[in-house]
Amino acid sequence: MATVLTWMVIATAFSFSVAAPEEALISRIAFGSCANQTSPQPIWDAIVNFKPQVFIWLGDNIYGDIRRPFKLFGNERTIGPWKNVPRFVPSSVDEMQEKYKIAKKNHGYSRLREIAKVIGTWDDHDYGLNDAGKEFKGKDTNQKLMLDFLDEPHDSPRRKQAGVYASYTFGPEGRQIKVILLDTRYHRDPLRSDGTILGTAQWKWLEKELNGQPSAITIIGSSIQVVSNLSACTGPLFYMESWGRFPSDRKRLFNMISDSKRDGVVFISGDVHFGEITRFDCGTTYPLYDITSSGLTQAVEKVIPSFLHFGLRFLAWVTPTTMRVINNNCKYKSCTYGQPNFGVIQVDWEAKPVSLRFEVRGVSGEVVNSVTTSLLDLQTKTKKTQLPQQHCFLEVDLPWLTRHRLAILFSFFVTVLIVVQVGGLYVVISLMVKCLRKCKLD
Repeated sequence: MATVLTWMVIATAFSFSVAAPEEALISRIAFGSCANQTSPQPIWDAIVNFKPQVFIWLGDNIYGDIRRPFKLFGNERTIGPWKNVPRFVPSSVDEMQEKYKIAKKNHGYSRLREIAKVIGTWDDHDYGLNDAGKEFKGKDTNQKLMLDFLDEPHDSPRRKQAGVYASYTFGPEGRQIKVILLDTRYHRDPLRSDGTILGTAQWKWLEKELNGQPSAITIIGSSIQVVSNLSACTGPLFYMESWGRFPSDRKRLFNMISDSKRDGVVFISGDVHFGEITRFDCGTTYPLYDITSSGLTQAVEKVIPSFLHFGLRFLAWVTPTTMRVINNNCKYKSCTYGQPNFGVIQVDWEAKPVSLRFEVRGVSGEVVNSVTTSLLDLQTKTKKTQLPQQHCFLEVDLPWLTRHRLAILFSFFVTVLIVVQVGGLYVVISLMVKCLRKCKLD
């Protein structure tokens, strides 16, 4: 009860913004996404052992929609050109409530709630439907359920606005950390439209937050990746949601941060079922990092047999990327991590200059990817310095052959496979014909 009282929030009128009453210095923040409530969740032990003061949900806090199995034939066909039913369908209100109840009762998550302030936003599966945007009809009901899960006060302005976006300020003056949580679902236009992600009201709110009271560090939480746009390099094989698929809005976001002259802005994101750290050096006068943690239970290497993990890691390595930070602090050469993971931001306020460490950690708490920087490096410069070209060149601007390298390799592999199969079939038929002729002669 004392922990709850310590973190009671104070809400403002228009933009939802809270501050810790005791102004405790915050130096350890953890975050994560993509937690299926029906899956084992041993990763909470590692998160609790990290002793975060704040934990941030980045979406898919539960898997609320219903996923039908892949079916190519039958009455309900979910894939193929003759698909006749959607693969994902919404759950009822009662089903959503039950799923949140299961998630909240998890023993490890309950322990985390006792030691840390838990805040968060949503993504598609807790919003109510895979890849859904503003067209989803159940969003208002599901907004209430999500805020109930986060123990949002009943008189909070967040319960009255359209969308779950919010901001929080922690820490004493001069050492404050501002957390801005975006809603990338409620107002989002259809994919491939290059429309808006945030909607008019949320854009106005975000501009006000960025131009408001300065803070030493500003963490912007987005359920989908902001910096990375791997879909530009994985298409047409498959696509992932990201700000890069809405290039006009992403440019607007970078320009808004740059125009605000706000120091120390860092992105955190989820959704993609792997962890990585990316950076963009040409959005403002200092590097914009994006630490992606996904997921707490859902991860790409969990859906394939272990003997295929090497192949998946090889594909991650050969997929072109201009934004990912490649260094010696990665467990794998690609600097992606496809096992369950959580993200970490640690601040050393006593260092001169103040240092920040961004990490992706595995299920046992081991560091699998990390970057260390300083607040001095994340300060607005009066004159834009020459930054490395590697992290200025967007994926969509890569040469065609480079950008589509994965699709070309896949096509080559499939072609070779078909040729081998056809060749093998030809040899078998030839031998059979030869054998029949010989038998006939005999």
